[in-house]
Amino acid sequence: MILPIKDDNPTRRAPVFTVSILLLNVGVFLYSVSLGSIGFDVFTLRMGLIPFEVAHGVDAISPTPIPLYLTFLTAMFMHGGWMHLGGNMLYLWIFGNNVEDTLGRFRFLLFYVFCGVAASLGHVLSDPDSTVPMVGASGAIAGILGAYLARFPGARVHVFVFLLFFIQIVRVPALLVLGVWFVIQLVNASAESGGVGGGVAWYAHIGGFIAGYLIMRRYARRFQRV
Repeated sequence: MILPIKDDNPTRRAPVFTVSILLLNVGVFLYSVSLGSIGFDVFTLRMGLIPFEVAHGVDAISPTPIPLYLTFLTAMFMHGGWMHLGGNMLYLWIFGNNVEDTLGRFRFLLFYVFCGVAASLGHVLSDPDSTVPMVGASGAIAGILGAYLARFPGARVHVFVFLLFFIQIVRVPALLVLGVWFVIQLVNASAESGGVGGGVAWYAHIGGFIAGYLIMRRYARRFQRV
């Protein structure tokens, strides 16, 4: 197991929107948990993004109390469990502040939403007939990872490594950490296409990562801190 825990990449200002997004995700999850197990499932079906519905333009699986395509947005702030939430928020906390610092606060917010939508589209296109709701911030956060890789490939990341009897915290370049992360998404997406399921929206991760990487590569020099 390889798990990033922090980076050595200081910022010039407080990551207001990164923290706000993190707190919003936690708040939505706590609300969904407070509904009980049945309420949690109903909430997920109604507010999560269901590929079949958005691909065919019909609210056929579960009644949605908002315009159907707004689930592209609501699904970004929902999670399926504590581990799902914790993993996503850890990556957001480590890498989001530097991307926000680079883009500026409001551009970062637009960037986050755009990457989340791009990620969701990637998932829908990969399986347009799926009736399983997709939830989670991982697509948008994948965009942050792609942007971080494009902007700070040499930044040092502290990584917890646990392999059999080897347990150690090491500092490695972001290029290695995020490059390996992306390769894992590609491998798992390929395995799923070959019939090995896993319940993870791998193509959302891939789509979000590519979107974030390309945006940062194309526009980073034009952005000024605000």
